[in-house]
Amino acid sequence: MTRIIAITNQKGGVGKTTTCVNLGATLNEIGHRVLVIDFDPQGNATSGSGFQKRSIENDVRGLLLGESNFEEACVIGTKAGYDLLPSDIQLTQAEAHLLSASRGQYRLRDVLKDQISNYDFILIDCPPALSMLTINGLVAADAAIIPVQCEFYALEGIASLIETIEQVCATHNFDLVIDGVLRTMYDPRTSLTRQVSAQLEQFFQEKLFKTVIPRNVRLAEAPSHGLPVLRYDRLSKGALSYLALASELCKRLKMKK
Repeated sequence: MTRIIAITNQKGGVGKTTTCVNLGATLNEIGHRVLVIDFDPQGNATSGSGFQKRSIENDVRGLLLGESNFEEACVIGTKAGYDLLPSDIQLTQAEAHLLSASRGQYRLRDVLKDQISNYDFILIDCPPALSMLTINGLVAADAAIIPVQCEFYALEGIASLIETIEQVCATHNFDLVIDGVLRTMYDPRTSLTRQVSAQLEQFFQEKLFKTVIPRNVRLAEAPSHGLPVLRYDRLSKGALSYLALASELCKRLKMKK
């Protein structure tokens, strides 16, 4: 059974793209067929997967607008191991079109329906905003993963996101759930990190992943080399943490069956 996961947080800089790229690579490493969809006009998942955004001829924008098909837009077998639907700043054109299009919020789901059987996991890197693209990602997904940096305003931003997820669930995607909340850039040496982490534990309880993603130099360096950290330094704390996250996620999903 394919699991489509929207990795989302309306706040930028929380490790959303880092999580999408590295979770995709680690899920592939442990034997799963994975598709990563760069659904952010910044295109960071594309560059983090080893591609120059300007050199991409067909991307997810053309796919959404019907200008290209899946086979033309999808990069098969990246260096990270997963397949990739790339994007760049032109994705904003698609968003403007979707706002006025009939069934615009369902466009990504419609595009993916014939591809689901080819993958075990499809990870959608949503933009850091509650936009039409994010709505498309949530409508197409079975579940959401919410990366959260343990900082002062963390819970405030998540409240708006959860409200959006609940609205999407009530109107467009009745089966949408939260697979987990992930603490990123975690530094246990600071009292603020520990305090926010305790708040997250109290608020999300079993929805909070036990795995935390630490601040890690190798994890921060990897995107500049166009690689997930697993391919850049597989023995780093960052790589081991994402391997642990992939394992924890798979165990959770098996328990739900």
